[in-house]
Amino acid sequence: MILCVDVGGSKVLVTTFDDDGNIQKSQKFKTPIMYPDFIEELKQNIHDIVGDEQPAACSIAMPGVLDRENGIALHFGNLPWENVNIRNDLSDTIHCPIYLENDAKSAGLAEADSVRDLYSRVLYVTVSTGIGVGLTIDGVIDQSVHDAGGRAIMLEHQGKIMAWEEFGSGKALHNRTGKLASDLEDDSPEWYGIARNVAIGLINLISAYSPDCVIIGGGVGAHLEKFHEKLHEELELYRSNLVESLPQIRKAQHPEEAVVYGGYLLAKQNLANTHESG
Repeated sequence: MILCVDVGGSKVLVTTFDDDGNIQKSQKFKTPIMYPDFIEELKQNIHDIVGDEQPAACSIAMPGVLDRENGIALHFGNLPWENVNIRNDLSDTIHCPIYLENDAKSAGLAEADSVRDLYSRVLYVTVSTGIGVGLTIDGVIDQSVHDAGGRAIMLEHQGKIMAWEEFGSGKALHNRTGKLASDLEDDSPEWYGIARNVAIGLINLISAYSPDCVIIGGGVGAHLEKFHEKLHEELELYRSNLVESLPQIRKAQHPEEAVVYGGYLLAKQNLANTHESG
């Protein structure tokens, strides 16, 4: 059994997988604002779905910047937690290896696995409350991509230098229009703005990482068909002559559970590496 935890700004998903990658049990709870409350509730939820059985490994995905080696979450996206030693804080509950991963990179691993027979280099971009980025090469997460995603990518927008996330995310859309992407009509002119704001950051990632495929996820990405053509047009406008052609752009296949599926794959990879080195 593999235990996977997806820590989001509003909810936490706790899931167990069997050895074949099938979900056994799953439950959610609202993310507490205070970290000690989160740990206590997470322990209770783990106990509820694991019982007396100890998992072979546990993957925990969360937004923000991580110290994977020491099991510490350094900074979170939309949660007021810093430098929390989550691996140590769960050591009295989970007696197995615990692997930490950025949530966008974990989701990207799962999405890349779904197209592994088609593409080697898969760039995953989640456009929701924030903007997360993950690059997977031949089924392995590339850790050279910074955990901070769209918060660390600085671009010029309306005459100012600002983080891509500040104007390209779903939160920015809501701040600008009072609406979520799901509230917009199919013919809304806002889709042009979304396409432009996504493209201006995405073209930089395409130039830097040369992906074979780009997968767009998140609450905005779930509506890719409404701005897919416009996004291509904007990318072509921004494309340098040094970028010979644009990669395939696809919508995420697993918008709700990609993070925990990626956690399962990550745990299996780490366990296999441990056995090989042992």
